Amino acid sequence: MVNFTEVLVSFTLYGILGVDEKAQLLNTYIWLDIGWKNEFISWDPEQCGTDQISLPRSKFWIPDIVINEFMAKNTAPAVPFLHVHSDGWIYDFSPVRVVSSCNLNIYAFPFDVQNCTFTFGSYMHTSKDIRVELNIPIKEILKNSMEVMTTVGEWQLIDIIAYKESHNAEPPYGSDELVFHIGLRRRSTLYVVNLIIPSCFLITVDLFSFLLPPQSVDRSAFKMTLILGYTVFLLLMNDLLPVTGNTIPLINVFFSLCLALMVASLLETILITNLHSSSSRLAPVPRWVRVVFLQTLGCCVGLPSKPPKEHSTDPNDAVEEGGVYMNPPGAKHLVDTTLDALRKLGRDLQAIRRQVDRQQRGNHNSEEWTQVAGVIDRFLFWLYAVFIIVSFVVMICIWASSYSK
Repeated sequence: MVNFTEVLVSFTLYGILGVDEKAQLLNTYIWLDIGWKNEFISWDPEQCGTDQISLPRSKFWIPDIVINEFMAKNTAPAVPFLHVHSDGWIYDFSPVRVVSSCNLNIYAFPFDVQNCTFTFGSYMHTSKDIRVELNIPIKEILKNSMEVMTTVGEWQLIDIIAYKESHNAEPPYGSDELVFHIGLRRRSTLYVVNLIIPSCFLITVDLFSFLLPPQSVDRSAFKMTLILGYTVFLLLMNDLLPVTGNTIPLINVFFSLCLALMVASLLETILITNLHSSSSRLAPVPRWVRVVFLQTLGCCVGLPSKPPKEHSTDPNDAVEEGGVYMNPPGAKHLVDTTLDALRKLGRDLQAIRRQVDRQQRGNHNSEEWTQVAGVIDRFLFWLYAVFIIVSFVVMICIWASSYSK
């Protein structure tokens, strides 16, 4: 003889009203179907003319089946009647607005898939008194929910799984529960269009700003404008980002990385501008700098070092010796005076020559430092591009793996 009441439970999910990431709540609307058999009720449908009737709920015992994840009062309208069948089975069909707790994992936002739980069980009876079973196959529950789903919002239903769960080692005194796992997938088109694509556009513009010539264009002002625009963009789009203390969403890391790259490119521009503006006052380029940057990195990035311009340092090279036509011996005093003037003129020419050589060496040093700045700029451009591509690929792979689970 069966000494417990078997309660059959099923539901139809009518709508997903919303998900609160900060409070970790799932808001849904379901039509709950609970059935049980009352051994004290039966009649002959041929004599009574019907095999089922609707009677007031207050006249019958109703099993105290609740959803353990309930976090708010049910605000759906109450149904005052039950459906009573001639064989003693009673069915309770009632709408329920379920505000339930759900452990949301938004690491892969906006490509996240959530798994929320509805646990049906008796509030005060153990498995000795009440056993909870599935009313209809789970595939039919999923099919019915897909067909009657009325909300086409941010979330879509992808799967429903059910299984029995019993607590306590002694079955007669443990609680008997029926657990439903509801799989939800976020529709990510809105976030891709409004968040990810504009961010990729801005970081791409910042990347190609390396091609602006720092000598003739104020590249730093352009990059500062980009940083300011990106900051305003993040402030405007802040309401679309989830707020939770569980995990940091990957998209927040993506935005922080983009902002960090923009700031790093601005610092690089400041360094390059400083090298260009103060190259004439710097000491000659050290040999190791020339080897590392001009010869090695320059060839790697396609900017080989230019050969130095040859210039003469011998003051006698610019003066061609000429003959002196001597006057007769009586003009000795005139010759001495002329020689003194020529010696003074030679000393002045040597001083001018040394000044010109010093200026040429300064120009040569400035040109080498300018080459070093160009090599650094081009190397950081390619490094910046590779880092952006690798970061994008890594995050796309993480999002794809999370989305496919």
